[in-house]
Amino acid sequence: MSFTAASDTGFLSRVKRTTQSINATRRPWSDFLDLSAFNLPPSLSDATTRITQNLTHFRSNYAVITLLVLFLSLIYHPVSIIVFLLTLVAWFFLYFARDDPLTVLGFQVDDRVVIGALFAVTVTGLVLTHVWVNVLVSVVVGAVLVILHAGFRSTDDLVMDDQESPFGVLLDDLGGDSARGSYTGLQT
Repeated sequence: MSFTAASDTGFLSRVKRTTQSINATRRPWSDFLDLSAFNLPPSLSDATTRITQNLTHFRSNYAVITLLVLFLSLIYHPVSIIVFLLTLVAWFFLYFARDDPLTVLGFQVDDRVVIGALFAVTVTGLVLTHVWVNVLVSVVVGAVLVILHAGFRSTDDLVMDDQESPFGVLLDDLGGDSARGSYTGLQT
């Protein structure tokens, strides 16, 4: 009897920690939806840089948006919603609720691999419930929304650690005082 009560308390405290962890890794929606940060990128190169940086910075927000679009497309398919909710629990514990990297057979699994695997399981489960057209359309709509947001959302106001940035040390000034880094001229 006490074992059950102790495990229930442990489960509830883990759910509470998980919820706090999700809120810590998800970027504030006010930053995500800041209309003053939207503008046309000056070039294709700048657009791809924005997409890369925003996909890294807002990845939890983008996952929530894509899953919401997928869920809304299943309103009239109750069996598919059950499958979706089961996979949502997997998303919760394997992606959103983790503080530490996922380790499988002694190997650390990158977050992008976890997202890809969970995405594949979600889509496969929903396709097997015969709603593949809904899934396909909702995934395309979700991807378009994510790419449009990432391309038009300026990255000038984002604060990113060098470890979080997809460009890592390429963006590091390496101690130089100029905006271009510590370059030296060519000696001739």
